[in-house]
Amino acid sequence: MKGGAGGMRRIVVIGGGANAEHDVSLATAAAVAKALCSGGFDVDELTIGRDGTWWRGTDALGTKAIPSLAAALDVIERADVVFPAVHGPSGEDGTLAALCALAHKPMVGSDLRAGALGMDKWATKLVAEDAGIRTAPGRLVTAAEIKDIEFETDAVVKPASAGSSFGVALARDASQLREALRRAARFDERILIEDVVVGREIDVAVLREADGRRWAAPPLEIHADGLFDTRAKYDGSARFSVPADIDGADRAALTEAALRMFDALGCAGVARIDFFLTGRGPVLNEVNTMPGMTAESQVPRMFAAAGLSYEQLVAHLVDAATVPGQPHNPGP
Repeated sequence: MKGGAGGMRRIVVIGGGANAEHDVSLATAAAVAKALCSGGFDVDELTIGRDGTWWRGTDALGTKAIPSLAAALDVIERADVVFPAVHGPSGEDGTLAALCALAHKPMVGSDLRAGALGMDKWATKLVAEDAGIRTAPGRLVTAAEIKDIEFETDAVVKPASAGSSFGVALARDASQLREALRRAARFDERILIEDVVVGREIDVAVLREADGRRWAAPPLEIHADGLFDTRAKYDGSARFSVPADIDGADRAALTEAALRMFDALGCAGVARIDFFLTGRGPVLNEVNTMPGMTAESQVPRMFAAAGLSYEQLVAHLVDAATVPGQPHNPGP
């Protein structure tokens, strides 16, 4: 429903963020706001600047973080639902979910716990392994340990908590490993070193509906030359196939693993679960609890393949919004 007893519902879309994914988040927030307006919602737009100050449209809400946040809360107070479209730290990691929980404001997406676990790649691995989902063998190190780490074999190096593949690199020798570790340390002092997994890169999007039912869209395959890093994600060189050209058994295994991971983390709204499909089945790569959401992003493409348009997808997400920390509506 777009309206109700009080008329048109007011949705506050939050974009930006004080992190490396600021520009990506702006694109997501703009696309979401446009789709909601087209769908008949009353939309207000807030942006978190790179310096942590808040804006309403093109108007600065203050020159310092706390006064501008207080002004933003006045806008949020008048909203029926908050749609946080901030990727990465200080947004997707549960920060905005905590803000909405304290304000008792219904919000699209996962709560603090799921956001924090999903943002932390090491924590995600531990949850996955406990749920019986395979992950790449790896180890967690800190930035202070970089000088003592020796090269053993080809490895993928990534910040423990970052998105859009910022700081992710493939290391094939000792020199590349040191450089990759230094680069990753610019985004997080905790760094993950993983064995290289050879397999097809397959994404699965999972949506939780307002009645608590969750379902997976047709899987999408990423075709990229080499590592699907930040450059490949945004320079247009990568190609996507949706539905992915996989057999029924592989699709069933990927879907089952994605749903199990969604539930294990306690996700809500929509999440993108990324896998490598190997000869021994799916291997989890990572989970995105607030994935890219422009109309051309992977998640909307997957739901479009299931017959759910972009406008319908964002409307479903608004309909399923809950106050963070409160139980989701149970399924029938």
